[in-house]
Amino acid sequence: METVFTDFNNDLYLGHPFFSGVAHVHFVTRIFSTMQFLPLYEFRKCVDRYKGNYRNHTFSCLDQFYCMAFAQITYRESLRDIEVCLSATPSKLYHLGFRCKNIARSTIAYANENRDWRIFADFAQILISQARKLYSQEDIGIQLSNMAYALDSTTIDLCMSLFPWAKFRTTKSAIKMHTLLDIRGSIPAWISITPGSVHDVNILDELIPEPGSFYVMDRGYIDFKRLFKLHESGSYFVTRVKKNTKLRRLYTSEIDKSTGLRCDQTVVLGGFYSTQDYPEKLRRIKFYDIEQKRQFVFITNNFTVPAITIALLYKSRWKVELFFKWIKSHLRIKSFYGTSENAVKTQIWIAISTYVMVAILRKELKIEHSLYTILQILSVSAFERTDINQLLTDFKEEENMSKPCNQLNLFDF
Repeated sequence: METVFTDFNNDLYLGHPFFSGVAHVHFVTRIFSTMQFLPLYEFRKCVDRYKGNYRNHTFSCLDQFYCMAFAQITYRESLRDIEVCLSATPSKLYHLGFRCKNIARSTIAYANENRDWRIFADFAQILISQARKLYSQEDIGIQLSNMAYALDSTTIDLCMSLFPWAKFRTTKSAIKMHTLLDIRGSIPAWISITPGSVHDVNILDELIPEPGSFYVMDRGYIDFKRLFKLHESGSYFVTRVKKNTKLRRLYTSEIDKSTGLRCDQTVVLGGFYSTQDYPEKLRRIKFYDIEQKRQFVFITNNFTVPAITIALLYKSRWKVELFFKWIKSHLRIKSFYGTSENAVKTQIWIAISTYVMVAILRKELKIEHSLYTILQILSVSAFERTDINQLLTDFKEEENMSKPCNQLNLFDF
C-alpha cells in the first residue's frame, strides 16, 4: 500500500473532532504519527482564548507544542538538544507540521516563558475527554458500574535558587501534581499543579464531585468536614482510617472471612468536633491481606456495595501510583527547560498531553503493545516514513521470531 503524505495542519482532516480512525493508516508515520489524532480545531480555540499567537507570526503555539512534544517523546535533555535535533533535518520539518523554518532554543525558551500555560492545560483536558471515552469500557477487575477515581499527588523536587516561587521547605523548593485518575484506563481526569507547600487535603475544595462516583483516597485526605461535602453531593468516598480516629460501632453485618474480610460495621464518629463535622453514619470494613500479611481498615459512606468490592476498590488506588511512576520514568517532568512557573506548567501539561496522545493512539489503532513499548518505538523512529501499523506489526513479528542461530552472543559468559 502506498503511503500518502498529508499536511498535519490540514483542517479538513485533523481539525474535525470526529476524524475517523479508518483513514489513520493512510497518513505518514514518523515521530509525529501521534499528532494526527490532535483535534486542531479545538487547539486553535484554546490559542484564541488566551491570545497565544498575538503579534507572533513565525513561531506559533502549535510549533511550540510540536517542539515540546518532540522533546517528550525523544527524551531531549535541553533546549539546545531540541534545536540540534530539529535542525538536523530541516527539509522534513514542514511535513511534520512545523511552519517555522529556523527553530532556535531562544525562541522556544521565550515562548515557554511568556505564552499562557493555560492554553496547553485546556487542550490537555480536551484530549483527556477524548481518551476517557475510548477507555470507558475497560475492565478494572471489579464488579462496579459506578465511575471510580483515585486521588493522590506526587512531589517533584526543585532547586530553591532556580525556582524560588515553588514554596515547599526552608531548604528546597518543590511542586505537587495533584491527580484525579480514572481507574478505567488509567487516564487522568483532572490535574492541579501547586507549590509543594499546599497540603493534599486542600485539593478536596477544588474538586467538582460527580454524584454516584467513588473517590478513593489515602489517609492524607481525611478531613471529615470536606468528606461530608462529598457525601452531601451524592458522591462516595473510600479511604483508610487514621490510628487516632475514634469510631463507635452501632451494629455489625455478616461477612465471609474466606475472602479476607474481618468485619463490616456501621459506625459513627466518637469525637465531639469530628461528630459536628460529619454527623452521619459511616461504614467500617476490616480486610486482611494475606500476601502482605497486613490488616487494613477502610471507611466509606456507601452501604450498598459489597464489602469485598470496597476492599478491592481501594487496592486499585495503586494505579495512580503507577501512573506517577510511569510519567516520571518515561517523560520529562523531573528536569525542566525553563525556571519560571509558566515554563514549568507548560512543560508538564504538554507531557500529560503526550501521555494521553499515546493512549489514544493505542486504542484507536487497536495496538496490543503497552504504552511504554509504543513510546519506545516512536522515540527511535523519529523521521521514518513507515506506516505505524506496519512499524508496530514488524516489531511484534521480530519480537516473537525465534530462529535457530549458531552465532555466539557477545554478552554470554
